[in-house]
Formats: sequence, C-alpha cells, structure tokens
Amino acid sequence: MLSGLLFFVTLATAQPVYESRDRAGPVFSDMPSQGSREVHLPPVNVIDAPAAAASPASPPAAAAYARVQITEPEDGGTVHSNTGQFSIALILDPPLQPGRGDAIAVRLDGTVLPDRRTTLQFDLTTDEWQMAARDAVEHTLEVAVVDRAGKALLVAAPVRFYVHRASRHD
Repeated sequence: MLSGLLFFVTLATAQPVYESRDRAGPVFSDMPSQGSREVHLPPVNVIDAPAAAASPASPPAAAAYARVQITEPEDGGTVHSNTGQFSIALILDPPLQPGRGDAIAVRLDGTVLPDRRTTLQFDLTTDEWQMAARDAVEHTLEVAVVDRAGKALLVAAPVRFYVHRASRHD
C-alpha cells in the first residue's frame, strides 16, 4: 500500500500543477485554467519505511566450554575387550549444547571416527575399533567438542590405554 501511494505521489509530481485563486483561497489543479500559473514543486521527500517487525532475538550465546576430560578409559588403564567394543565417559563443563549443533568428535589412534556423539557416555563400536585401532598394545583416545562445521571448540587431553583380550590361557 505504501509503495502504491509513493508511486501515485511520484506520478503526480511528474505532471504539471497549476495554481489559481478563488474567494476561498488558492486552488490547485493538474489542468490549466484562465488566470492559473504553473507551480514548480520541490522533489518529493521520500522516507524509507521502517523495517518489518524485528525477528525474535536469537538466544544468547551459551558460555564457552571450560573443561572436557576423558574419565573412562582411565589414562594408563586397561580395557578388557575381545571385540574392541568398550565404554567411553567424559566430563564437560558447561553441558554439551547439541541444539546449536555442538557434538563430541572422537579420535582413536590418530583416526577421526566418522560418527559424532551428543552424549557424554557412549560405546566405541566393534566396527569403529576395526576401522581405526592400530595393531599395537598401547592405544590413544582423544575427544573434542566441535561445532556444527566441525571446528574444535575444546580438546581434551589424550588418554593412553591398553586393551587386554582374553585367551584360553588366561
């Protein structure tokens, strides 16, 4: 509606305006009459319409992560698993913000695992173990809190651990 009004006003100012007088005072018209004179009007003063109602304020940015630590497996500890599946537990302060796209990325023996986690306790699967674990006695586990784009926001100190596989001789 506003743009239509501006168009009409602009169109009106593009045409000549004539002024004449009668008993009540000045009379303006777009048609010349006897005794009228053309009036030159200044350019139309156009004001930008105010912006539409502001979108709801985005939620305040959550506090930056201050601490992430691997608590399971323990540094220097031993994991008992024949399949490579074992539990991982973390401490994270403040809590993970999966709603804004944050997640936990895991690296085993230098290989980043493809699945990101959104909980602080989870199992490393047999498939992940087969994909990433080196054929060695000692292994390294690292985790990082990452944003939606995969950028590391905070990285935990790596944990060194050993895997003990049961055999018939144990």
